[in-house]
Amino acid sequence: MRQKKNLWWLPAIALFGFFPMWVSNPSYMAIAVLTLLYMACATSWNMFSGYSGYVALGSGVFYGVGAYTMALASTHWHMAPGAGMFWLVPLGGLAASAVALPIGWAALRVRRHTFVVITIATLFIFQNAAFNFSFTGGSAGIALPFIQWNASYYNVPFYYVALGILIFITVVSAVVRRSRFGLQLLAIRDDEDRALGLGVKVAAVKRAGFTMSAFTIGMAGAVYAMFLGQIYPQFAFDPFFDISIALMAFLGGLGTLTGPLLGALILEASQQYFTVSYPYLYLFLYGALFLIVIMFMPQGVVVFLRDRVTKKAEREKAAVASNEAAVAGVAS
Repeated sequence: MRQKKNLWWLPAIALFGFFPMWVSNPSYMAIAVLTLLYMACATSWNMFSGYSGYVALGSGVFYGVGAYTMALASTHWHMAPGAGMFWLVPLGGLAASAVALPIGWAALRVRRHTFVVITIATLFIFQNAAFNFSFTGGSAGIALPFIQWNASYYNVPFYYVALGILIFITVVSAVVRRSRFGLQLLAIRDDEDRALGLGVKVAAVKRAGFTMSAFTIGMAGAVYAMFLGQIYPQFAFDPFFDISIALMAFLGGLGTLTGPLLGALILEASQQYFTVSYPYLYLFLYGALFLIVIMFMPQGVVVFLRDRVTKKAEREKAAVASNEAAVAGVAS
């Protein structure tokens, strides 16, 4: 039954895999690339914050570190512009994880509410550092090696690399959720003191989850920098990025596997589309959508739909049992 239930992943992967063959519009392809990157980031963010209950609003640090790693490495190593630059994407993830180690060691010494404040402060520290350090280019930013691909083909390699990152983090998140490590994160979310009393190494588990989450976000930042061809501090270390991926996870269903995927697919795709077609309209739609979710689906879309399906199945099962009982009574 579980295997049949999980078969829906196959048509989803096929749909995303063949998408560039069906859509040739460069604008729509660019939206698809950014949507996949945000789906990956929201899933990675949820793998720590959704499972542990520690809401991090400083993950833009890892996104920016990955972007600057790609920019600095490609320019200082004089890399030839092209597909070879994609080999630097894992390096962006490793750099983000390396930065996450000391941040996690300091920020995770406190509890949830203070942790949120520290992560926000960390983001602005890195943003100001990027503005003022000379090796980051300051406010002028950094221009990456210019990739001279045809306009009709330019987005396709980025799309498949972003899709690969998304599949990678989705599999990792699913494995973590079903592992002993994932159960420890969920125990911390439910009751941290009780988890500590049951023998869970709370500090080590939180730091490990925080560092793992940074890796994929750093890789996404590296692809983002290469995709745009130039980065600036205010966009690499963007507070709106943290708000966006958190809202995506909350919209779909915090702590679920498919929730962040669905939330990012809805929000990022609609935001990019309305930003291009109807500027500022997406802000009103954001507000209306979250008002509906807060009022009617506070646990997220995925949990709401799952509960509705479960309740419907239970009602049908109860109705069948009642009919069988009635038939048995008449027969007797």
